[in-house]
Amino acid sequence: MSFTLFPASPALSRDVETIRFARYEGDTSLAVTVCPNGLPGLVFSWAGDAGAIESLRTRSASLDNVPPLFLHGQGSQPSVMRFVPRPYTSIQVAFRAFGLHTIFGIDATRLVFGLLEPAAFDATELDEQLRQARDVGARIALLQEFLERRLAAGPPRDEGIENVIAHIEAHPSTVTVRDLLDVIHTSERQLQRRFAKVVGGTPKQYIRVKRVNEALRLIRSGNYGTLADVAHALNYFDQSHFIRDLRELSWATPRSLAQRVTEFHHDAGGASYEEGGFSQFVAAPPP
Repeated sequence: MSFTLFPASPALSRDVETIRFARYEGDTSLAVTVCPNGLPGLVFSWAGDAGAIESLRTRSASLDNVPPLFLHGQGSQPSVMRFVPRPYTSIQVAFRAFGLHTIFGIDATRLVFGLLEPAAFDATELDEQLRQARDVGARIALLQEFLERRLAAGPPRDEGIENVIAHIEAHPSTVTVRDLLDVIHTSERQLQRRFAKVVGGTPKQYIRVKRVNEALRLIRSGNYGTLADVAHALNYFDQSHFIRDLRELSWATPRSLAQRVTEFHHDAGGASYEEGGFSQFVAAPPP
């Protein structure tokens, strides 16, 4: 599978992290484990005449016959996507953490788990247009035009929560919830309420996800000699705490990621790996 990143249009640059295009030209079924990264998004996958994703599994849920176009929340669990055994393409529009709120006016707690089909976010016409489009450029243009229209009609922004998110992302290894109260100048109860509405989880959960994603990035960089070095760089209390978080949010051990680093993909759109590369390390999700 090959990946290409595209920048968002100027109108969307504040609310969209990146647009990731994936192409697969093989004839075997892939199972890809996707690590939660705090980014909600919009996905369109196509295999010539139907959707490309056969099933989606997490620890707490499973879905077969995944629609070609769907909207998803940031999530807090790894997911395993199984793709059809033929060539396909996939476009993932990765929003910023607050994108569900700013673009769609959605209370993000609705999508902590699960996904929305096109009819649920007024995208039935977009779904048909994407199916009929002839190339990736046309599909990306359709997606961005749709999102720009929705953003223009969106609700007022919660600037305070956006500042909180920026602070977390700038200091993933050291930030605490207490630090965030100094950023937003409100009570912890109000912070929790507003954060849940805009992002979908709690500040503490989001910090944990961003910290683990930074760990994945450091492991992928190859610049750290030991797992203890990575744990120390991210200010984990101890290495066992680091390993526990990493296993829970990636279904792989840090050592397996380090040993098979070339099979692990990490970019602005998130972190993932194919089941074949880590099958001996990844804990199978429940049925």
